[in-house]
Amino acid sequence: MSKKLKDKPLVFYDGDCGFCNSSVQFILKKRRKDVYFVALQSDLGKKILNAHQIEIQLDTIYFKHKGKIYDRSSAALRICKSLKFPYLLGVCFLIVPKFIRDAIYNSIAKRRHKLNAGYCVIPSENEKKFFLELITS
Repeated sequence: MSKKLKDKPLVFYDGDCGFCNSSVQFILKKRRKDVYFVALQSDLGKKILNAHQIEIQLDTIYFKHKGKIYDRSSAALRICKSLKFPYLLGVCFLIVPKFIRDAIYNSIAKRRHKLNAGYCVIPSENEKKFFLELITS
């Protein structure tokens, strides 16, 4: 990964999950800051997360920001910092204990394939720069 992209916020998502792909599209539409995306199944995703000694779980969203990797509800809520108002306010839920937030996250993650039929994200020409596996391949 280039030094220029090293400190950029990265969202690691399940590329085979329709709900996850919908979430990526939502972030792209509602962002106020640039956020970059890497599929968990990609070689780049595996390389970055393995370097941080993280065993990849496909039912988990990961968010890398300023050298730290967050998972599950912590990742989702920290992504909110990059979104426009009112979604930005989601960060307020970080005051809720992680075990409670993650219990809610886990119940959604179990049903994610039923919530939205699977499809691939097809980024526009303008959005392609935010998908690292498209840049680095």
